[in-house]
Amino acid sequence: MGSGTDPADHSDRLTIRGLRAYGHTGFFAEEQQLGQWFEVDLCLWLPLAAAGRSDALEDSLDYGSVARAVQELVEQARFRTIERLAAAISERVLAWPEVRQVETTLTKLHPPIPGFSGQVAVTLRRGRGSDAPTD
Repeated sequence: MGSGTDPADHSDRLTIRGLRAYGHTGFFAEEQQLGQWFEVDLCLWLPLAAAGRSDALEDSLDYGSVARAVQELVEQARFRTIERLAAAISERVLAWPEVRQVETTLTKLHPPIPGFSGQVAVTLRRGRGSDAPTD
């Protein structure tokens, strides 16, 4: 990645939308046992100026690796709440050193709520050090 001295580095974002995975996070025993589909949307703040100048993959983020890591986490994790799973996803994404901040939206596509045909989602924003969100 680049040196991070470009002023645009703080506002550059890479977005991954519609990442689906089958997981076993949920409060009810049936959710833990049978599982269900989740959808993840990620917005990553990271310096992209060098990649924009060089057109070189090594100056950017391997977002395929990020997507695979998130899918694997959703498939393997067994949490009771979507808030905990979203936090774990955020932690995993922040393991990439070039990612300064991440906004994670985790959607439970078919929540087990009688008479409810919608979706439930939680959105978390996490960062490292001085890049942590202030709101």
